[in-house]
Amino acid sequence: MNILFMCVANSARSQIAEGLAKQIFGEKASVESAGSLPKKVNPLAGEVMKEAGVDLQAHFSKSIEELRPEFVESLNYIITLCAEEVCPVMASVTAKKLHWPLPDPAGHTNLSHQEQLQLFRDTRDALRIKLLDFKAELKL
Repeated sequence: MNILFMCVANSARSQIAEGLAKQIFGEKASVESAGSLPKKVNPLAGEVMKEAGVDLQAHFSKSIEELRPEFVESLNYIITLCAEEVCPVMASVTAKKLHWPLPDPAGHTNLSHQEQLQLFRDTRDALRIKLLDFKAELKL
């Protein structure tokens, strides 16, 4: 099974989702993430994922065009994670499209480091619940 997580920057939500999904699904799924305007992986995403036992150091932000063609051609699920911005769109004949709207935890420069971290933790924890429910729904 191939699962793609998408948001705009591929810097926080989709990176967190990719890392958690790889941890939760293991060998039962091939998981990637991408963005319509990729930036760089937010260091706070890496920090909260490290707390969860997931290392994002090898992760990098990428566009849809940078994904392996064989992965894209055999996609089963495209899961968009945007809430307040315009989500990226990807045409696929085979993939079922799901939308899990989550606010972007990044860009809150008026908050303390601990407050920003809590936003990222909240995103991570919400995604973990959604992914565990999704795994149960798929009976994996």
